[in-house]
Amino acid sequence: MFIGDLDKVVNLLLSLSGRLARVENALNSIDSEANQEKQLTGQLADAKELKEHVDRREKLVFGMVSRYLPQDQLQDYQHFVKMKSALIIEQRELEEKIKLGEEQLKCLRESLLLGPSNF
Repeated sequence: MFIGDLDKVVNLLLSLSGRLARVENALNSIDSEANQEKQLTGQLADAKELKEHVDRREKLVFGMVSRYLPQDQLQDYQHFVKMKSALIIEQRELEEKIKLGEEQLKCLRESLLLGPSNF
C-alpha cells in the first residue's frame, strides 16, 4: 500500500509541477490565468504535504519491515523504494521530452506545408 501511495504522490507532484510551470509561462502574457496559477500553487503545496506524510510513513514502514526481513532483503527493499521514485521522475521527464519533440515536429511540418514563399 505504501509503495502505491508513494507512486501516486510522486506522480501528483510531477504533474502539478509541470502544470504550474506551463501556467507560469502562459501567465507572462495573460493576466486572467492568475487564478489558475494560485489554484495550482495551492495544489502543489498540498501535494508537498502529502509527500511529507508519505515520507513519514516510509520511516514507519521501514521500521516494521526491518523487524521481519534479513539485512540483504532489507537493503533490496530500500533500493526498491529509492529507485521507484527515481524511475517515476525519469519516466515523466522522458514523456515530457517526447511531447515537446512531437510539438516541435508538428510545428516543423506545418512550417514546411507553408512553403518557402512565406518566410
